[in-house]
Amino acid sequence: MTTATTTTTTPAQTVTAFLAAFELGDIAAALSVVDASARVSMYATGLRGAGKAELGEFLTDTAVAFPDLRLTVRRTIETGPVVTVELKLEGTQAADYLGAINQEKHLDVDQAWRFTVDGDRITGVDAYWCQNQLYRRLAVKRLDQISLV
Repeated sequence: MTTATTTTTTPAQTVTAFLAAFELGDIAAALSVVDASARVSMYATGLRGAGKAELGEFLTDTAVAFPDLRLTVRRTIETGPVVTVELKLEGTQAADYLGAINQEKHLDVDQAWRFTVDGDRITGVDAYWCQNQLYRRLAVKRLDQISLV
């Protein structure tokens, strides 16, 4: 007699796998749980209604700019297929990032990411953070003309 075992992945487990891979800089693994038709909005960057490719670019740019990237999850709220994660993104800048030249500054920015999950696939990502806080941490003095403090 053979017993079939069915493993069900919860939405929170899918999101945790995504964030763990992102923190390790394994962008391919992070994207492996993102659906090809995912809708992505990163409001602080102006990215709205983008797709998996643009998410991959953002993750790659972040991992390259912060090779010591650390994501500290403060809270995860799972409500059916929606998972909201409050986290802190930290690292020391090692490359230009979002228009700020590399000054080897330490960055720590509080963020909230909202994921929509269908089965074991992320189908939507909405990420929020204060872009002014990010620029202050990277020593950007003026937002109309990127300069250093």
